Amino acid sequence: MTKTDTNTLIVLIGPTGVGKTELSLRLAEAFHTCILSADSRQLYADLPIGTAAPTPEQLARVKHYFVGTLNLTDYYSAAQYEADALRLLDELFVTHDCVVLTGGSMMYVDAVCKGIDDIPTVDADTRQLLLQKYETEGLEHLCAELRLLDPEYYRIVDLKNPKRVIHALEICYMTGRTYTSFRTQTKKARPFRIVKVGLTRDRAELYDRINRRVDQMMADGLLDEARRVYPHKEYNSLNTVGYKELFKFLDGEWTLPFAVEKIKQNSRIYSRKQMTWFKRDTDIRWFHPEQETEILSYLRSAML
Repeated sequence: MTKTDTNTLIVLIGPTGVGKTELSLRLAEAFHTCILSADSRQLYADLPIGTAAPTPEQLARVKHYFVGTLNLTDYYSAAQYEADALRLLDELFVTHDCVVLTGGSMMYVDAVCKGIDDIPTVDADTRQLLLQKYETEGLEHLCAELRLLDPEYYRIVDLKNPKRVIHALEICYMTGRTYTSFRTQTKKARPFRIVKVGLTRDRAELYDRINRRVDQMMADGLLDEARRVYPHKEYNSLNTVGYKELFKFLDGEWTLPFAVEKIKQNSRIYSRKQMTWFKRDTDIRWFHPEQETEILSYLRSAML
């Protein structure tokens, strides 16, 4: 058996607020390894509170990658994450038999585990053109244009998500082909084993944790954090639950109590979307976060 045959990527996933961070630390400590974050917002250095990024104490316990490495104005994509993570794993597996990957960004997890399609990188001119069209003509106009240029993708895309609509149009403009034509969704082979552990809780228990976590974030200074990044609110990095709602308060549109309740509500909605996505993956073995002994036993047997 070659070295790569024994390398294992432990993937710890689950909805927001379920308890991934603390368990990932204990798993990494148990296996004497490091952690790769698969959270598309924890990448940004200026958002530690609102993204529930690992604390300095947690970062001192276990070496983390992809936490706090970007500026708010930096462009980053799941395709870039796939390339960066795979390159890093090649290096880490020289000295580690296993590595832990954890996070709730579904596309980032899939990028590493399955690969994403080789969609061309959008050039700066095309990106600027579509952003201008979005700002001047609005999302509804772009959706109508997508319906003409790529009706197949139009039928399945979230039409309320400007990032998805704009990106599809960028590809159409730049290549003269439909975005759909690049979406083969073929699973790519990886030179390491992947063992997926999913964390789940009863809905009432999860929702209570989410609500209490939002209250704790506010107590920890989330509003001040939102004020600091407010000048950059148009960037995609801040099109994120927690910041969008507080920007409404800072704009004078909402009261603060109402904004906080909307953060809780939208976090609960996002947790349902995450579970819907993860439930489609039959490779995930599900546990309650308190079943640490069972999780360790499962992982050790899977890595034999």
